[in-house]
Amino acid sequence: MAKVTLRYWAAIRAAAGIPEEVVDAGTLAEALAAARSAHRDSPRFTAVLDICAVVVDGTPAGSRDPATVVLHEGSAVELLPPFAGGGL
Repeated sequence: MAKVTLRYWAAIRAAAGIPEEVVDAGTLAEALAAARSAHRDSPRFTAVLDICAVVVDGTPAGSRDPATVVLHEGSAVELLPPFAGGGL
């Protein structure tokens, strides 16, 4: 297992109550499972996590199966909820 940093942005940061955390994971699926476990008492966290875009080491994970996305020691996983924008 590798030490991986999960970085939370916008609504998921608010739901987590922290900007980032380090988890042990060998794949993106394991990292996401660790995040769910760490915040299992927050239904809001789970709801937002389910709609997040994921970027691993600067590359969007897209529609790839998270179990096939290999993480390495020091990998960074960015969790980005949808952003609303616009205005005057």
